[in-house]
Amino acid sequence: MGGVLQKGESPKAYLPETKLEAKIIGAMQRRESEGSSAKSFNSIILKFPKIDENLRKCKAIFQEFDMDGNGAIDPQELKQCFRKLEISFSDEEINDLFEACDINDDMGMKFNEFIVLLCLVYLLKNDPAAEHAKSRIGLPNLEATFETLVDAFVFLDKNKDGQVSKNEMVEAINETTSGERSSGRIAMKRFEEMDWDKNGMVNFKEFLFAFTRWVGIEDNDDDDDDEGA
Repeated sequence: MGGVLQKGESPKAYLPETKLEAKIIGAMQRRESEGSSAKSFNSIILKFPKIDENLRKCKAIFQEFDMDGNGAIDPQELKQCFRKLEISFSDEEINDLFEACDINDDMGMKFNEFIVLLCLVYLLKNDPAAEHAKSRIGLPNLEATFETLVDAFVFLDKNKDGQVSKNEMVEAINETTSGERSSGRIAMKRFEEMDWDKNGMVNFKEFLFAFTRWVGIEDNDDDDDDEGA
């Protein structure tokens, strides 16, 4: 997910490991130039139930493209999904996205991985510097939810470098819980939950995977949302 910083090395020395990661960081930096509407970390937490509800509505899309019904989308099924949603990415880009979000490396994308992938697609498609600029996924409610997630990341990334550091997480939570002794511990716990590769920086993909866990969407999330379907 990114190169590990060596002892004494500045976070500015961080280099993306893949072309896709570089594109995501670049797209996020351009989005960050517009600022965030979030006022505090608590204001983001208050949106969790609505975000959870809207993300679970993706399940019908996920099941539609899980052709063999095995609970995972394979690369071929993902390409068919992109064609149906009129997402004009090249095969190379789709393969790169699949590889980035298939965190178990089992060639099968689970529901939470699918949500993360669609949100990354949303960010990339709405980047004015991209070939796909301002085209849409065709899922208005879902796009509004993805924008909320992008906005939350922008709020956390105080120096607008496309990634969130431990200090930035502490600063964001301290803005909400000033004077509370536990705020530093809360910030550290949240940061550790996000920083999967332990390199001291959190990229947007890591943030999204942590977010799906925070709102209760796991990789084996199979039946709970069928009730309201």
